[in-house]
Amino acid sequence: MALIIGVPKETAAGEKRVATVPDVVEKLVKLGFSVAVESGAGDAANFGDDTYRAAGAEVVPTAAELWAKSDIVFKVRAPSPAEVGLMREGGSLISFIWPAQNPELMQQLAGKRATVLAIDSLPRQLSRAQKMDALTSMAGISGYRAVIEAANAFGRFFNGQITAAGKIPPAKVFIAGAGVAGLAAIGTAANLGAIVRANDTRAEVADQVVSLGGEFVKVDYEEEGSGGGGYAKVMSEGFQQAQREMYAKQAKDADIIITTALIPGKPAPKLITAEMVKSMKPGSVIVDMAGEQGGNCELTVPGEAVVRHGVTIIGYTDLVSRLAKQASTLYSTNLLRVTEELCKTKDGVVNVNMEDDAIRGLTVIKEGSITWPPPPPKLPAVAPAKPAAAVAAPKGHGHGASEPMSSKSLATVFGVGALAFLFVGFFAPATFLAHFTVFVLACFIGYMVIWNVTPALHTPLMSVTNAISSIIAIGALVQIAPPLAGASSDRPTTLILGMAVLALALTAVNMFGGFAVTRRMLAMFRK
Repeated sequence: MALIIGVPKETAAGEKRVATVPDVVEKLVKLGFSVAVESGAGDAANFGDDTYRAAGAEVVPTAAELWAKSDIVFKVRAPSPAEVGLMREGGSLISFIWPAQNPELMQQLAGKRATVLAIDSLPRQLSRAQKMDALTSMAGISGYRAVIEAANAFGRFFNGQITAAGKIPPAKVFIAGAGVAGLAAIGTAANLGAIVRANDTRAEVADQVVSLGGEFVKVDYEEEGSGGGGYAKVMSEGFQQAQREMYAKQAKDADIIITTALIPGKPAPKLITAEMVKSMKPGSVIVDMAGEQGGNCELTVPGEAVVRHGVTIIGYTDLVSRLAKQASTLYSTNLLRVTEELCKTKDGVVNVNMEDDAIRGLTVIKEGSITWPPPPPKLPAVAPAKPAAAVAAPKGHGHGASEPMSSKSLATVFGVGALAFLFVGFFAPATFLAHFTVFVLACFIGYMVIWNVTPALHTPLMSVTNAISSIIAIGALVQIAPPLAGASSDRPTTLILGMAVLALALTAVNMFGGFAVTRRMLAMFRK
């Protein structure tokens, strides 16, 4: 018998998201499940009950009835104690749980002999887990929304303008933390025309910041800040002091600061002090995306926007929920991918395979037994580096691919070529000699201009060069065309005519194919 997936209405204050949208309901039904949705569950995200019915879901009037009949419950926020009380014995739950921060909730769920998959515990370092990574999906939305909230509270344009009334300078935005949310904020602010600077303890994200149109501001202190799993680690006191000095400098110059710094299982680090806020220009804005975990700014009030020292400090904890329809769509897709991994047979039966690293990481409670924290996932072994001898051939045993020919060898090759050309000149007819000369020069120029180009430079421009090089089609056309009036009436032989036609066909493919490839490659970089 197919299992029933239940989707209750979220009870957390201000939460507008829903765990499954109608488009995903259809796909869950195709996997063999039945879907039940509490009446009104999707109203805040603009998904009415009728849309769920049309997708094949049953709409249940009350939460108690829904929890009682559901074998698996999909939720956004961790369940409240009252919701845990409604859960059926031995049922399953897929939701955000945050097991490190909610030990009491873990004990309550274990008491229900439940199987719980915490979407926030997904081992993000596994490449195959990316399709299930709801943290990344939600962080991207919150980073975008943080910039929109900042723009709403800021008193000027983001982009610089020159108008008849005077010059308007662009806004200066500083973003603390360049994880998924920070990168989304960088891209959004840069697209709005602001001057964007960003910092992160992980040096490897500097290129990503620059690629999105920002400037990476480095802390003048050498220390690696990657903590694994896409998060940063707690830095040394020396680094933190250097970081505070850099933040103090940026606070005086920036119009908008967006903070995103979080460390799993710990309160949000305090990056922006009251003194830094006081040093900012009146009318400036701080968006503290870590408000739910205490905030990165000392003056943040979680869930509220307050004004301190003339600076608006936004500590909203529902940034993702402010884009409820988009967030619900992405989150429900993540849960669908999890379900596909649990039900590979597509028969509506779930198999929580603890040998699967991704599923093992997600599973924090299995049939009433707490299995969190999981063991480290088995990452693929890194291939050993090739020995230097395999990269470059030893001296005296032939030339490497990039090693230039010695002057002695070059003189020898040209000498042999000159003798061969002289031999051909003595015995070949004059007409052949003219064609042979053009052939030799074409080979030489072709080798020097095209063959010697590094493969890394085969870009769209190289495709155009390839197409233009098809000008050699003129030679084939000359051979095929009838002689002009007064010219020699000698016709090419059948062999020469056949080769000319073949050359014309090949160069036509080269010519049109080169421009077609160029067009497609350039289209990839257009918005």
